[in-house]
Amino acid sequence: MAIYMRITVNGKRADMSTGRECDPVKLNSRAGRAIGTREEIKLLNNYLDSLQTKVRNAHPVLIDSNQLVTTESLQNQFLGKTEKSRCLIQLFQEHNAKVKALIGNGFEANTLKGYNTSVRHLTGFLSKEYDKSDMEISLLNHAFITGFEFYLKTVCKCSGVSAAKYIKHLKKIVNHCIANSWLKQNPFINYKSTAKAKERTYLTQQELDTIAGKRLTIERLAQVRDIFVFCCYTGLSYADVKKLKRNEIGIGVDGEQWIFTSRQKTDTSSRIPLLLVPIEILKRYEDYPQCENKGLLLPVLSNQKMNAYLKEIADLCGINKHLTFHLARHTFATTVTLSNGVPIETVSKMLGHTILKTTQHYAKILDVKVSEDMSRLKSKYATVN
Repeated sequence: MAIYMRITVNGKRADMSTGRECDPVKLNSRAGRAIGTREEIKLLNNYLDSLQTKVRNAHPVLIDSNQLVTTESLQNQFLGKTEKSRCLIQLFQEHNAKVKALIGNGFEANTLKGYNTSVRHLTGFLSKEYDKSDMEISLLNHAFITGFEFYLKTVCKCSGVSAAKYIKHLKKIVNHCIANSWLKQNPFINYKSTAKAKERTYLTQQELDTIAGKRLTIERLAQVRDIFVFCCYTGLSYADVKKLKRNEIGIGVDGEQWIFTSRQKTDTSSRIPLLLVPIEILKRYEDYPQCENKGLLLPVLSNQKMNAYLKEIADLCGINKHLTFHLARHTFATTVTLSNGVPIETVSKMLGHTILKTTQHYAKILDVKVSEDMSRLKSKYATVN
């Protein structure tokens, strides 16, 4: 009868042949050894003892190398099969290759650009601090993460928010490793980011009215102004207004015109009732050739050109704020909606945010709204007294 050895870890078993045989009558199944004093019996038992010792020795080796102790890892260590080493940069590059393949199907080119920048920063950090081009993921620890954050802020001159973004990318790779049981312990367990969100700039109603009412004789500036103001009153981002099609305007539950679209960034549904200002802007471009041919609502230029022309518009309007296209989205959230008493849940839905916390960033900066609310409260108490 063939003799088998069984390895059990947390209730999971793995059986493997010892390569030896023994008469069942001469085998003590409880002890797992042959019975007798003959030389061949002694040799067999000595061999089985050596196998057991080898398995026991494999356990501390796995512990010392920060590997998970499983039936498979013990068996591989016993057989001399070293587990495939997994390295940080290699895993990151594999992740980025998958993202690249999914551009246009869940990911955008700018997302990949950010991940590639993370790899570049990590490669520089490993070279500077560890004199390595890559590192096994089992060696990642709290010191590595805090060291990388310090490197980003000092050597790379990243802001706190940017550094937090690259740390978040690293955490995604770590979570992938944990999910696949490649890491025994989470190196982020005691790490907490200290980054604070930047205060978001937005236009006041007076500034928005100034831009909307400015007479612009240069067609390209008038066109960019119209699209910018349209987004100030709809909350659409550059990517979303650029792809906005004519068939995405429909009649809402109130019988009025609504935008029915999905955010390109998150693929979440966004339904926005159209106010009078954006409706009037759309009418100006109903017969615009570029829009008619492509079925688009507005003739949106490249983001770079839009932002360049917005700087010219800001100068012409006497507005000192750094005008960018994304400022329109912030203006919609603050000046147009929240400041006028629109509930934050409604604003979040129109912006296409997946979590309310994202929208709450806008609510924190509305000192004017806080003042108005507290004035009403003061009036209430004054009446009572």
